[in-house]
Amino acid sequence: MVKLSSTIKSYIAGFLDGDGCIMFQIVPRRDYRLGYEIRASIVFYQKTLYKKHLQWLHQLFEIGYIRDRSDEMTEYTVTGLKPVEEIMKVLLPYVRLKRNHCEVGLRICDLLKDRADLKRFINAASLVDEFAELNYSKRRTHTSKEVITYLRQHKLYPRND
Repeated sequence: MVKLSSTIKSYIAGFLDGDGCIMFQIVPRRDYRLGYEIRASIVFYQKTLYKKHLQWLHQLFEIGYIRDRSDEMTEYTVTGLKPVEEIMKVLLPYVRLKRNHCEVGLRICDLLKDRADLKRFINAASLVDEFAELNYSKRRTHTSKEVITYLRQHKLYPRND
């Protein structure tokens, strides 16, 4: 990512507040030791007619991809814990509406720094549940309870019986 002035950071934070979304999702991954991954994404949305703004962001962040949707909207998406964490850290002092999203998101990223630590992973999954409330998630299907059930079924997490 190129060095950004405070004016540019403020602009991008306003863009994220108004036309962006930060997401953390629990995703089933049978090829993962714990059966799930926690996926982080930041998405900026814009009418396709104005996608040059998204292309500008893509040039600044030097990561992610741009996708034209069939409804005349375009998305610029950045996925991955490290890039999403970096963007949240840069924008945190400037965001208003997404401040809580960034703060909880940064806590999730911090917990996932030690991927071998089961307790930290479960705590991160619980924070993803909390994060879903910030996004008013309606279609969410995977929760920390499901993760714990999977871990217990595979004898990776002790029962509290």
